[in-house]
Amino acid sequence: MPRPVTLFTGQWADLPLAELLPKVHDMGYDGVELACWGDHFEVQRALKEEGYVESIWDQLAANNLVCYSISSHLVGQAVCDLIDERHKAILSPEIWGDGDPEGVRQRAAQEMMDTAKAARKLMDAGKSYMADKARGTGNVVVNGFTGSSIWHALYAFPPTDQAFLEKGYQDFAKRWTPILDVFEGEDVYFALEVHPTEIAFDIASAARALSSLNNHKRFGFNYDPSHLGYQGVDYVRFIREFPDRIFHVHMKDAWWGHGDGTVGVFGGHTDFTNPGRYWDFRSVGRGDTDFEEIIVALNDIGYSGPLSVEWEDGRMERFHGATESCQYVRSVDFPRNEGGMFDSAFDNDNQ
Repeated sequence: MPRPVTLFTGQWADLPLAELLPKVHDMGYDGVELACWGDHFEVQRALKEEGYVESIWDQLAANNLVCYSISSHLVGQAVCDLIDERHKAILSPEIWGDGDPEGVRQRAAQEMMDTAKAARKLMDAGKSYMADKARGTGNVVVNGFTGSSIWHALYAFPPTDQAFLEKGYQDFAKRWTPILDVFEGEDVYFALEVHPTEIAFDIASAARALSSLNNHKRFGFNYDPSHLGYQGVDYVRFIREFPDRIFHVHMKDAWWGHGDGTVGVFGGHTDFTNPGRYWDFRSVGRGDTDFEEIIVALNDIGYSGPLSVEWEDGRMERFHGATESCQYVRSVDFPRNEGGMFDSAFDNDNQ
């Protein structure tokens, strides 16, 4: 059975879920990865309001859509970050509170714990509906960010040493281990989208993040090649380096090596779509990412979960882009070989 193709709703949170879901179906998707912002999935309503999670499945069923994961990037970002006024724009008033940085971080951590519980409650409520649908990985997954207390030290001036950086990983482990223990109790997995500004942004930092958590079984990755390629990271090797930690996959594209030479890989404090930029996000299939290699690697590690389109392309109308991205993902995906090798028919015993 081909992998389900879903749409991450994070970039569509301006549309109410009831309005978005029919459009997702019309664009050709099998389902959605629900963002925990807008009205797409509300964690506290899921925990406290009778019938709320069932209403989500009613809406999905009415549009013949499935769901395998939810995503809490915005809240997760605040768990480890050095909090400033930018975070107020992405957090609820309850989590922002008075804006005291440590208070924000602690409330964000509690919300992530609650998110694990809400994800379990949602998926339990959908078991009957999903019983005859593609199984995916079989795991309940929350995708998201972690934030980082040391991202500002990316470029080493004033000089930073490994002791300084290690404090950042220790801070990450101290804050996220209790969260992941709640995930363990709920039988839910957290999948970090490896990404600049997070504790893990390439292969080396991802390995270090895992090590700092003593390889906590509930911590893995939402694989997204778009954040790796323009950095010069081998995004196919990432899959092979962490075969048992790929909990979810984003199909998202970027191009790099473009621009006019005035803006480097750090972005030059320019906006997306600035023609001088070295890199930018593109509709899936229109960038420089080799998705054929990615599908081969995913097949090799036995990944059976959804391929979730995270659509971003500042130059393209989004419904056009998301529709063509769905079609492209279906065209590039193929099932892994579960039978004998192609040359096995040469053996007399198989003829």
